[in-house]
Amino acid sequence: MPPFLKSKFSHIPLMGLLVVSLATVSALAFYDWRVGLVGFVCFVGLFVLAFYHDIQTRKSLEEYVSTLSHRVKKVGDEALLEMPIGIMLINDEYYIEWANRFMSSCFKEESLIGRSLYDIGDVLIPIVKQDIEIDTISLSGRRFQVVYKRDEKLLYFFDVTEQKEMERRYENERTVLAIIVLDNYDEMTQGMDDPTRSSLNSLVTQMLNKWASENGVFLKRVSSDRFLAVFHEEVLHDFERGKFAILDDVREVTAKESVSLTLSMGIGAGVSSFPELGGLAQSSLDLALGRGGDQVAIKQPNGRVKFYGGKTNPMEKRTRVRARVISHALRELVLGTDKVFIMGHKRPDMDAIGSAIGIWKIVQMNQQEGYIVMDQEDIDSGVKRLLNEAKKNPDLYSRMITPEQAMEMATDHSLLIVVDTHKPSLVISEALLQRVEQVVVIDHHRRAEEFIHQPVLVYMEPYASSTAELITELLEYQPKTGRLSMLEATALLAGIIVDTKSFTLRTGSRTFDAASYLRSQGADTVLVQKFLKENVATYVRRAKLIESVYFYKEGIAIATADEGEQIDPVLIAQAADTLLTMDEVAASFVLSERSAGVVGISARSLGEVNVQVIMEALDGGGHLTNAATQLSNHSIEQAEKRLKNVLDQYVEGGEKS
Repeated sequence: MPPFLKSKFSHIPLMGLLVVSLATVSALAFYDWRVGLVGFVCFVGLFVLAFYHDIQTRKSLEEYVSTLSHRVKKVGDEALLEMPIGIMLINDEYYIEWANRFMSSCFKEESLIGRSLYDIGDVLIPIVKQDIEIDTISLSGRRFQVVYKRDEKLLYFFDVTEQKEMERRYENERTVLAIIVLDNYDEMTQGMDDPTRSSLNSLVTQMLNKWASENGVFLKRVSSDRFLAVFHEEVLHDFERGKFAILDDVREVTAKESVSLTLSMGIGAGVSSFPELGGLAQSSLDLALGRGGDQVAIKQPNGRVKFYGGKTNPMEKRTRVRARVISHALRELVLGTDKVFIMGHKRPDMDAIGSAIGIWKIVQMNQQEGYIVMDQEDIDSGVKRLLNEAKKNPDLYSRMITPEQAMEMATDHSLLIVVDTHKPSLVISEALLQRVEQVVVIDHHRRAEEFIHQPVLVYMEPYASSTAELITELLEYQPKTGRLSMLEATALLAGIIVDTKSFTLRTGSRTFDAASYLRSQGADTVLVQKFLKENVATYVRRAKLIESVYFYKEGIAIATADEGEQIDPVLIAQAADTLLTMDEVAASFVLSERSAGVVGISARSLGEVNVQVIMEALDGGGHLTNAATQLSNHSIEQAEKRLKNVLDQYVEGGEKS
């Protein structure tokens, strides 16, 4: 017990003794007055002593309380004025009525009283206006956590500069793992003599070593075409700001040597576990290579992926050997099933329907039961004309069924072949995709984050002009039990012609080989033109859409339909293609409503602008020169604003998926 409390209560036993003494004296006086008199004198002495003790105790207590009160007040004043926590009292007009010394010292001023928040730090205004209880701001060159007490109009400032600096250093110094691959090294060096190969090898290695040395990267060559790089996240941010210029450097320098060598890089970042980093890096590399190479993919722990590069059209580097292997593997799968269902993407175009017919022919060549799944209520005019022609061939037309019929017919031993897409959200029937266990994916689009789960066979070649081209090659290695009919060959050729814009875009030597094979099988080019015809009203409507065009940035043309005007996606794609033929247009973007609250964007380019990464930033996808997206719950104005924001990011730096 504190001393002053002991003093305060120590007179209590004495008072009790006085009471007992008084009672004793009274009893003695009753029997003998002389003894009582002596007792009374003793009692008076004790009473005086108790009274004096009580006075001293009270005096001591008052002195202690007075001293303690002074000390507490002094400590309070000291804490309020000197402690390293800012305190600021403001009024309704955002003027400072009082601030402690620490707050004034932060601004290197004697006093802040009478100053306006607008003068010393307008970042505080939103906190006060919006009644934000806790926020972190930058003020006077330091970082503060601000606590706002609305009722008292009081602001507390906690200096967290060092804490934030430690967090920044921790994030910047986290390890990043990168796997670097020379995309087409084997193909480029296959026919070279030893001195030339050694010279190219030395050139690329020297460039990469210089890049690593200048940027603080540990680089280790692990094979003839593969490198391992380790660096910090701070270095990664620098690379992103520079949009991984090493890709352009390698491409340009090797091009001067008459060799088109490119790099692909898969990067893992954002986690501390090395096995996880390695997994993210390898997964990123698979995405980069699956999208055609010559680019960087950065996969983050949250599943989001950022892409940089991809500025060149993918080089044709698939081989006949791979096509033959895939064809034989597909045949084995077809022979091991009871039914085969073929399905493309929603609202199938000529490439999707032509590819589906080509796969159906492969199934028929192997004497198996095949069906083409489609919704005939949701197709464009060209596909409708093809289906009208298919009605003349009952054997083919009878195999075109609805998704509902396919669900009823599917069994545990069925096979589903998805063509011209690899995204589950884009297939005609997601229910059928989930129903069938064995799934094959054949596509020519660059691989996106979203991918069909665990397919048994994948044939994705972004180097191909179209899925119809890939399937035409597969047909050449199937049993010669039947010949392509004129309509089947024409459907495949129509798919190639549509996707290459009549052999002008994404066309390689293998494209012409496939077209030549189809022509030898009886493909009718005149019939293709009939499928692709359009009426005058459509032409006029497209011209009206093009009339709204304007240039947002150099070489970038944007055209928009009127609010509430719903236009067929094929028509806006055609409008984007038409704009691309205009002078000074490097890339075109056409926007229109597809249904209530859904805005579609078609994007086209000649290769200088990577419209794929632009559309991926808007949750779409496609190719370097041909891409699209759909934005739900958007007006034309909102979609146009989002597109411009992405274009700004693309031009100024940072192509994100």
